[in-house]
Amino acid sequence: MRINTNVSSLTAQEAAQNTTKSITSSLEKLSTGLRINKASDDASGLAIADKLRTQATSINQGISNGNSAVALLQIADKSMGEQSNILDTIKAKLIQANTDTTSTEGRTSIGKDIKKLLEQLNNIAKQTNYNGRQLISNSTGNGGASSHVFQVGEKSSDTITMGVVNSNTTGLALTGLSGNIGASGTLTKANAASAQTAINAAINTLNGFRGDIGSTQNQVESAVRNLMTQATNVKAAESIIRDVDYAAESANFNKQNIIAQAGSYAISQANAVQQNVTRLLQ
Repeated sequence: MRINTNVSSLTAQEAAQNTTKSITSSLEKLSTGLRINKASDDASGLAIADKLRTQATSINQGISNGNSAVALLQIADKSMGEQSNILDTIKAKLIQANTDTTSTEGRTSIGKDIKKLLEQLNNIAKQTNYNGRQLISNSTGNGGASSHVFQVGEKSSDTITMGVVNSNTTGLALTGLSGNIGASGTLTKANAASAQTAINAAINTLNGFRGDIGSTQNQVESAVRNLMTQATNVKAAESIIRDVDYAAESANFNKQNIIAQAGSYAISQANAVQQNVTRLLQ
């Protein structure tokens, strides 16, 4: 029997150290809720989980982009809704002017009203913007706004485009009407009659712009709903890889604690053997 080196005790101590590491690892998992806390826990699993996390982050940003795009489109639509009301009012005034029950003085008043309404139509076009970006006209109100491209997805190619909108007197071909009304507001019965055709065309053009915006909004909202489903599925896939199973890990933690207690007893017994040999030599 060898008493200089207690091999049994050393073996028991090595097992106890390994058990302590297992307990520490298990406690870390239970504390963080994650099965993978560092690369050594599961190198390949960590790589896959991190890639899924990046994908989920990108998808969520795409959802945010889509929601911002919907807000932008709603602003543009509401502004053009007010422009539509202006055109309806102008059409009614032109009908009023194109009847012999309206006096020359009355037509002059109507002409002044129409000029003011056309100015307001242009003001709306100039003022409608989102975060400084013009939506339905350029900043001067005499040209079109740039097209809008929204990235609604994780790839650079996942884009939705809204075409150019030019919702002002120039884009709606109403500059002729404004010119036919003199500076003093002069409006003849003949001009009122011919202007109704221009107003009808302008209303159709404006409705076309609003239809394009509505279709784009529906497309964006559909893309957002799809991305929300994708984000949920990707997070679920990451959870399966990264998150800890509390029931299984709790059972493992309890098992390791029992093994640790048994290891402590084994060390004490191994040391007791050496002590028994010493007693025999006394």
